[in-house]
Amino acid sequence: MSRPRSTLGRAWPNAVALVLFVGFVFPVYWMFATAFKPTGDIISENPVWFPVDFTFEHFTTAVTADNFWTLVRNSVTVTVLAVLFSLVIALLASFALARMRFKGRRGFIVGFMLAQMAPWEVMVIAIYLIVRDADMLNSLVPLTVFYMMMVLPFTLLTLRGFVGAIPKDLEESAMVDGCSRPQAFVKVILPLLAPGLMSTSLFGFITAWNEFPMVLILNKQAEAQTLPLWISKFQTVFGDDWGATMAASSLFAIPILLLFLFLQRKAVSGLTAGAVKG
Repeated sequence: MSRPRSTLGRAWPNAVALVLFVGFVFPVYWMFATAFKPTGDIISENPVWFPVDFTFEHFTTAVTADNFWTLVRNSVTVTVLAVLFSLVIALLASFALARMRFKGRRGFIVGFMLAQMAPWEVMVIAIYLIVRDADMLNSLVPLTVFYMMMVLPFTLLTLRGFVGAIPKDLEESAMVDGCSRPQAFVKVILPLLAPGLMSTSLFGFITAWNEFPMVLILNKQAEAQTLPLWISKFQTVFGDDWGATMAASSLFAIPILLLFLFLQRKAVSGLTAGAVKG
């Protein structure tokens, strides 16, 4: 019989998990707490760990900044379109890669893996020159295409794992019952891909929503920029307005937090399953 685990053996994993939890959560807490602190508490030499005198002044400063609602519209537009386009393309391509055998299939998969590992920063100059020569600077179209390219490799590889894990017998049974291949895909395969679609859409949304360097380079006009640049603009002649910056960062993070809480269970299971299947 195995000996029961000691108290120390059971406690140290919990202690490590607690330390990691605090390390990840504390910056988020400090961001939200600072957003509600008066300016005097923010710049005080003695840190105020828990805000007592709550104020919404910094949030008012953030949302009344120039072009705020325009930037919100731009961010939502490019993010949602990039995620939708990448999902549609990856869904069809993943089905072809998982179900069909054709020449060059393995090289195609390896190419997408390399694209996922390559840093996008090395392509900034080339992308800028292409967009400039096409006379599309300060436009949302190149941003949407670029964001779609960023999330497409991960989306494709994850959905391929899900499609490969679905037994072919289900699809063949639907076709025997009278469904065509597209009908079998829509009625049988697509509902089973819900966890994978949620996990990949969450990843794509976070990636596109947070992207900063490309919009800084391609879109110099304020009306064509997105919210990540809005966060960096709260500066005065006296220095950074940390209260407004933290309030803007809190508002910027809320959509991601809400989306993650809404999709948490299926997103986690989708990421786990897609990583080990296929």
